[in-house]
This record gives sequence, structure tokens and C-alpha cells, in this order.
Amino acid sequence: MDLFEKLLQDKGPLGRHKFIDDNYYMFPKLEGEIAPRMMFKGQEVLTWSLNNYLGLANHPEVRKVDAEAAANWGLGYPMGARMMTGNSNYHEQLEKELAKFEEKDDVMLLNYGYQGIMSVIDALVDRKDVIVYDAESHACIIDGLRLHIGKRFVYPHNDMVSLEKQLQRATKLTEESGGGILVITEGVFGMSGNQGNLKGIAALKSKYNFKLLVDDAHGFGTMGKTGAGTGEEQGVQDQIDLYFSTFAKSMASIGAFVAGEAEIIDFLRYNTRSQIYAKSIPMPLIIGGLKRLEILRTQPQHKDNLWKIVHAVQDGFRAKGFNIGTTTSPVTPVLLKGDLYEAANLVRDLRTNHGIFCSMIVYPVVPKGVIMLRIIPTAVHTLEDVKVTIAAFEKVKGKLDEGIYAKAGSKGATVG
Repeated sequence: MDLFEKLLQDKGPLGRHKFIDDNYYMFPKLEGEIAPRMMFKGQEVLTWSLNNYLGLANHPEVRKVDAEAAANWGLGYPMGARMMTGNSNYHEQLEKELAKFEEKDDVMLLNYGYQGIMSVIDALVDRKDVIVYDAESHACIIDGLRLHIGKRFVYPHNDMVSLEKQLQRATKLTEESGGGILVITEGVFGMSGNQGNLKGIAALKSKYNFKLLVDDAHGFGTMGKTGAGTGEEQGVQDQIDLYFSTFAKSMASIGAFVAGEAEIIDFLRYNTRSQIYAKSIPMPLIIGGLKRLEILRTQPQHKDNLWKIVHAVQDGFRAKGFNIGTTTSPVTPVLLKGDLYEAANLVRDLRTNHGIFCSMIVYPVVPKGVIMLRIIPTAVHTLEDVKVTIAAFEKVKGKLDEGIYAKAGSKGATVG
């Protein structure tokens, strides 16, 4: 069969739904200044889909530094891979400040979060090693696992009994192979909002010899007393051997970092292929990152405002009888029952008639028959935004329960 013909016959689990009004559900275009209220299809919407947790995307100090850095350095500097010609004092300064903030020896910057975690996993393990990981790990972790040519064992989400059984299997194998064990989990799981049981995993270190890698994309800046993340929140930051996060969430930027023991971070500098063979992070993103980290450290009101909105959102939904799962983080999933077309009609109603924009998540990300509407609160939302949103959700849930969206057709027709 012709390769392209084969691809067109099966467009993949998401691509096969392209016919349902592309650029509305998939690849939508939010326009205007990054803020709780933006424009969508010519209409102002209250948006809950931006990973701008601390509201730094349009913070005046951040915008000023970003603009000045772009004017002073351009987007090309430094030119080349970090190891060759792409290093600078500012890159090293950001690494030192991140390491201090995370209470780790050292940090290595990475160009992107998705690419970064994959590359770190690839660099850490070989065919003799065993990886044990949480079943609900993000796609970037799963893709990193695909690069591993050795054994890997999965345990059900946060199931410490199963994790211990997998560690027993892994220990037996590595005793024969001479390899080591890497446990991978997330600090905050981006769909459910659950925290990884870092405390429970750390407790198993007294019985088994393994290293712990935590991807804390949604926890960095939002969790813990200082915002240092989920390890700080659970009191086990010192038990995390490698702490990974992205700048794409609380920092509202591009880039990532991994923190840990100095010698291990140095090993990663010389062995992480995506960094050795890729251009360094442009200077404006580094200078901007320094300013964002400074604000994160010195202006706790942003995290306080975030959690004020988080509590209002989550308490409000629960009070109205909505199922938001067991989230213990800002990530707020609202779980409803319905098929793909009911979901499409509900979301169109929510956006067009109520001016509420949030992400719709359906099978295969969640089980068949489940509609997840994911709310991402930020520090720049208001209590009035919360009130308006919950009222709109009550109305669309009522229509869903009455079967109105099931009768509205399969093209996401506007439901009045």
C-alpha cells in the first residue's frame, strides 16, 4: 500500500473527527491580549483554557523586560547549540537561580518541556535499566518511555501497593542485569488535577534502590509554600532525585529545566541529545525567565490570588453538585456524561450563547461516555468570572440531562 494512502485511510484518534467544524473545537483561535476575556470567532469569551496560572503573560514588568530583551539581543542570540556557541552568563545565571529556588545542587535548561522530558529519560537509562511509571503519565513521558530499549513496568495511578510489586520485579531484573531503576511520576497530573503520591513513593526508598524523576509542569509556581512545587507541598523535595518542569505554565513562556545533584546534571549536559544538537534558548526568553522567576519568588500575591480563584471555582462547582473528581491542585476537571456529539453541541452552546471558553476533552483521553470540561483558573480571573461561569455550566448541564444536545444533530449546531 502507498504510505500516504494508508495514512489517509486512518487519520488517527483525533484526526478522524476533523469534519466536526475544524478551528472551532480543534485548533481554535483566541485573539487579543492574553487575559481572562479574549475574542473567539468575533465574540468576546471568558476563557478558562490558558496555562497562565500566575497571570504573568501580561504582567507589566514581564512585558517591559521581554520587549527590552528582544530589542537589545534580538531573537538569534546566542547563535548555535549550547555546548558549542550558545552559552551565556545569563543562561548560567538562570540555572543557578532555579537550582537555589528548588533547593537542588544544579539545573540544566532545556528548550521545551515535551522534548525535554523525553530527552532526559533517554539520557538516563540504557537496556540494562528498568523504568517504573504511573499509568496516567503525560504523553511526553510515554514518548520518552518509547525511546527506552530496556524493560518498563507500569502501576495504576497512585497505587503504592502495585508500585511496590513493580519495584520488586524491577529489583530482581536489575540484580541480574547490573542496571538501575528509575521511577517516573508527575507532581500534578494535568487532566485530573490529582497530585502524584510523592510522599508514598519516597517512603519506598527505604526498601528499594531507585531514583525518582518528577515532572511537575503544573506544580511549579502553584504548589508549596514558596511555589517550589509539589515536592515542597508534600514535604519531600529532598527525596526527588530529578525535578523537572516547564516554563509554559506558571512562567507563561517557553523552555524547561531539570534540577538535581550537580554531577548528574553535568552528566545530562554532556549526554542529552536534544540539547547537544539543538540551538540554545534565545536570549529574550532567558532574560524574561529571570524576571518571571524573580516575580514568582518575591510577589507571593499572585499565587495567593490564584488559590483564591481555585477555591471559589472548586467549592462553587461542588456546591452545585458537579463532579470535579479528586483534584487537589488548580487543575479543575468538570466531568459530565455524554457522547462526542452531545459534547460538541454543549461546548458550542457554552461558547456561543454563554461566552464561556474552556477545553473539551473526550475519548480516547477520557473513557467513552465521559465529557471532561477542563477549567484552568488563573491569578487574573475574578470572583465575578467564577460566578458567571458556574451559572452557565448549570444551564448547559440541565440541557445535557434533558437530552437536548443529543437531539441537536451531529454537527455541533447552535443550541438556543
